[in-house]
Amino acid sequence: MDNQEITKIDSLTINDLNCPIRDVLEILGGKWAFSIVYALLDGKKRFKELERSIEGINTRMLVKELKSMEANKIITREAYATVPPTVEYTLTPKGKKLEPILAELYKWGKEFV
Repeated sequence: MDNQEITKIDSLTINDLNCPIRDVLEILGGKWAFSIVYALLDGKKRFKELERSIEGINTRMLVKELKSMEANKIITREAYATVPPTVEYTLTPKGKKLEPILAELYKWGKEFV
């Protein structure tokens, strides 16, 4: 989609069930999704590392978001048979493609928020 196409988006398109923006918001519309992606941009993290790196998230919500993101192939979960169990999360190639989008959102936020 080029910039010309973006200017053509109207409320009817956004409300269309086949709208790509609507699909993206379905996958990444949660409050914590971009925070999780951001935390994983520098590589794999264990669950507790991830939890500590995202200020304000609780364990239950992190588990819920991680399951959703794994189901949507944004992250991968690797469990190791250790005592206690060790679980590591990483971004998939699909998840890594969100980095420039996060950078643009950051720039927009710095300018307007």
